[in-house]
Amino acid sequence: TKTISKCYVQVTGMTCASCVANIERNLRREDGIHSILVALMAGKAEVRYNPAVIHPSAIAELIRELGFGATVLENCGEGDGILELVVRGMTCASCVHKIESTLMKTNGVLYCSVALATNKAHIKYDPEIIGPRDVIQAIKDLGFTTSLVKKDRSASHLDHKQEIRQWKRSFVVSLVFCIPVMGLMIYMMVMDSQLADAHTHHNMSSEEMQALHSSMFLEYQLLPGLSVMNFLSFLLCVPVQMFGGWHFYIQAYKALKHRTANMDVLIVLATSVAFVYSFVILLVAMAEKAKANPVTFFDTPPMLFVFISLGRWLEHVAKGKTSEALARLISLQATEATIVTLGPDNVLLSEEQVDVELVQRGDIVKVIPGGKFPVDGRVIEGHSMVDESLITGEAMPVTKKPGNTVIAGSINQNGSLLISATHVGADTTLSQIVKLVEEAQTSKAPIQQFADKLSGYFVPSIVAVSVVTLFAWIIIGFVDFEIVEKYFLGYNKSISTAEVIIRFAFQASITVLCIACPCSLGLA
Repeated sequence: TKTISKCYVQVTGMTCASCVANIERNLRREDGIHSILVALMAGKAEVRYNPAVIHPSAIAELIRELGFGATVLENCGEGDGILELVVRGMTCASCVHKIESTLMKTNGVLYCSVALATNKAHIKYDPEIIGPRDVIQAIKDLGFTTSLVKKDRSASHLDHKQEIRQWKRSFVVSLVFCIPVMGLMIYMMVMDSQLADAHTHHNMSSEEMQALHSSMFLEYQLLPGLSVMNFLSFLLCVPVQMFGGWHFYIQAYKALKHRTANMDVLIVLATSVAFVYSFVILLVAMAEKAKANPVTFFDTPPMLFVFISLGRWLEHVAKGKTSEALARLISLQATEATIVTLGPDNVLLSEEQVDVELVQRGDIVKVIPGGKFPVDGRVIEGHSMVDESLITGEAMPVTKKPGNTVIAGSINQNGSLLISATHVGADTTLSQIVKLVEEAQTSKAPIQQFADKLSGYFVPSIVAVSVVTLFAWIIIGFVDFEIVEKYFLGYNKSISTAEVIIRFAFQASITVLCIACPCSLGLA
């Protein structure tokens, strides 16, 4: 007997089915090549050859001569089939042993483990020698009932609806409260600039200035130290902090629990610090019955949350789009197949309906008019028109006659066909496309990895900078108070200098945090 070896060749540069046919046709003619199977989507050729006549490197060279790129894949164990079964009727460890030992003796089974507790069997086999139906039959012969572990075909893990809803809600809440805050802020800016103009034109003293300033409605004090402006900002800020920022708090908590710092941590830090600081300074001002209204940062959290939740919402919408396309693709797969047994002269002897996962390579599958092709294969008998628009986008049906290839998921139109399965399970064109899209979604773009890496350093360094700012200003203040006095306008003369310095230092360091936070937008 001639020994036959098998090798896999990675083929690049194939664009369509005719490339596949071209490679297969030309290589079959060569000496020592037994059979060749090319998968277009996976870009892989499986060649069975006689090692006495030809070597894998020579095979790759032959493919190169046809104008494609080819490299031999070493130790490619992709040929192993994996089978997950539910086995019923096992009572004790000896049943388990019986199944395992029988299967391991079976030619073609490479590995087998059966768990009594979960009633599951995990089997690795060589699809060249044995198929899933043979394995199931072997277990049935031992007196146990067995069935496939049902795969989740609905692709529910690709559903982003919940996240989209959550971020949309978060964005809307933040926006509703952010608009009035921004309105107040702009109004204050306009009034301030008008006051400044008045000041330059009329040379008023700063006391008159202060009086004019307080006469503005927003600066009017409800309680000593509590202006209308600050009170309104506070009221608008609370719901945003609670509802708009809820998810950020959860994410940040999880990140800190694992001792990592991500963007959420920075966002939460900046908004919480701004909010708490503003709140505390208001309380202090009220306690002191301050004449001048303190500078608060209540406008920061709503605006930050608006921008960032909008970004997250859009991101999930985009993800949802690709996932939706994937889920639709997955739903195109057929779930059952009709396997037939042929006698001499292609006479139909019997046919049975089986689960698509049980179709083995080399099986003869019958596809009736209007049926879906369960696997990739080659037509043996029959003529028909086939709608392959799911892969090609071409709405015109394609003629199929014996020798033509068919694609899983495409729809048979008017004639009955018998096909021989060439690619089954995860090797079908459709499964490969699904796998490619899934991989594309899970792998990160290089720039994204870089941004993630940066943000790992970014958060701690910003916190460090703001702490340095805090201490630097405290030191400067105690060394030379004039500098602080120059920058810290309108503070109450009655407060002790130490308090002024600490207040100013806090204000500076919080400003650093709040300004650095939108940089996470830049990174994003």
